[in-house]
Amino acid sequence: MVDGPRYARVLLTGGTGFLGSAAARALLAAGHGVRALVRDGTPRDALAGLDLEIVPGDLTDHASLVRAARGADAVLHCAADYRIWVPDPARMTAVNVAGTGALLRAAAEAGATRMVHVSSVAALKPRADGTPADETDAARPEEAIGPYKRSKTEAERLVEGLIAEGLPAVIASPSTPIGPRDRRPTPTGRIILEAAQGRMPAYVETGLNLVHVDDVAAGCVAALERGRIGERYILGGEDVSLRDMLGEIARRTGHRAPVRLPRLPLWPVAVAAEAWARLSGREPMVTRDALRMAGHHMYFSSAKARRELGHAPRPWTEGIADAIGWFRETGMLPAGTRPREVAA
Repeated sequence: MVDGPRYARVLLTGGTGFLGSAAARALLAAGHGVRALVRDGTPRDALAGLDLEIVPGDLTDHASLVRAARGADAVLHCAADYRIWVPDPARMTAVNVAGTGALLRAAAEAGATRMVHVSSVAALKPRADGTPADETDAARPEEAIGPYKRSKTEAERLVEGLIAEGLPAVIASPSTPIGPRDRRPTPTGRIILEAAQGRMPAYVETGLNLVHVDDVAAGCVAALERGRIGERYILGGEDVSLRDMLGEIARRTGHRAPVRLPRLPLWPVAVAAEAWARLSGREPMVTRDALRMAGHHMYFSSAKARRELGHAPRPWTEGIADAIGWFRETGMLPAGTRPREVAA
């Protein structure tokens, strides 16, 4: 695979986050210069020790985007409000949709010659027969379940419109990243953490595509270097049932595997959990949107990215192991729940 150009200054958004911090490392390892857009007050631990430039800014602050874009040769846009449940969907839309458009327009006006919009398979439509969806299965916003998927779908359609107007952008669509440095954690990281602590006695079956976060980051850099303008690339790993995922976590932590529950009896539980979340401000563990999504097997094919970008994800079990190991090292997973060695 022929490498693409090296950029002296890649404007990176979301660098303090899970995927963004992995992308910062991948960009630097590939020889690119990195300018990370960071909101004031956001902890920068994820970028500690990295040789990069940090500039203040916010996707909802147009003036800060204009300043950050000056002198940038390229853009890797990883930032997003990634939550399954939000009390105020308008805020999520402002960041994920309007913020995306403002950033890419500012970068284009500043002369950036290459951009990667990190979208999500959330903007794709799972196939009714359960077979893996690919880049041709684009969803309409009204088909998306929940505010996050809707906002990512709207953002992707917006970027496609800008590409049609001449924006030199590529779309990268990660599936479900897992692995180290999931500080927040993400919704999937939260499941791993809860299960690793033995605090998830039951689950609702579904299917998802798991990929190591560092492999997604490498795929984003490959898209920046050699992706075709206007194309979408799914950066996924392996299709895995939630049962198998939770079973793997149980084996690695010595806990009993959780039991499967039907979806229907959980609807009133989800309604109550969301009501309590609005009062308490704490994210609910189960939501109506999550139950709707569980009705689909979210399986995806990365054949195009493998073929054109050299995307080569490692086994999904390594992502689980790295996530558990990192949670333990940082104290997020209590010392009493030490992962045990598992034969390959």
